[in-house]
Amino acid sequence: MGDDEELLSRLSLKVTAKHCALLVIDVQNDFAATGGFFHQVGADVGHLQRDVIPSINRLLQSARRAGVTVIFIKSYYDAQYLSAPMRERNARLGMTMPRCLAGSWGAEFCGVAPVDGEAVIVKHRYSAILGSNLRDVLKVRGIQSLLLTGIATDTCVESTARDAYFLDYYVTLVADCCGAASAEDHNATLPRFNRDYGLVVNASDVMAIWEGGDTPESRAREDVSVAN
Repeated sequence: MGDDEELLSRLSLKVTAKHCALLVIDVQNDFAATGGFFHQVGADVGHLQRDVIPSINRLLQSARRAGVTVIFIKSYYDAQYLSAPMRERNARLGMTMPRCLAGSWGAEFCGVAPVDGEAVIVKHRYSAILGSNLRDVLKVRGIQSLLLTGIATDTCVESTARDAYFLDYYVTLVADCCGAASAEDHNATLPRFNRDYGLVVNASDVMAIWEGGDTPESRAREDVSVAN
């Protein structure tokens, strides 16, 4: 990088439609629906259903109006995709219950859905970057900056953000559009993400920019670095 003018140094620059993509990660029945895998192992899916998914949908509607690229990510964890370390981890934690099997109810999106023209990327690891065609999609569309939403904040969302950051993408976590198995897991991720990778904001911060434009008022709202 050269001088500061080349940096996307404000949220309003990071979310500009021409180079920003909104990622919706793993909002699937097995992670968010009553009766899914997360619910059966004791996660608070009620919070995901009441708060996180409606927030994601509001952000999706705003992104579409603003012409921002939207990309959906889903996991398939069929047996042929599980490595030996993944199987060992599942066995060690007593979490061998199948989840997100291709073609199953558990793998279907939960409360969110792509519209025509929105890419759906399938992954088999926490990170949506590893072993998928996401990088190709981003390159074709000229994307430099990623807005991250979905489940779970501390695993698949953060892992995707880490790998993207290491590949020189700007990453911004939309805190109220993410959720985890517990509030503790979610909340522990936010300050670390802000320190090590990128901004942590709320959906309202992003939507205010998309819907109000890059004005002095919107720039004044960009002083918050960690969402509360």
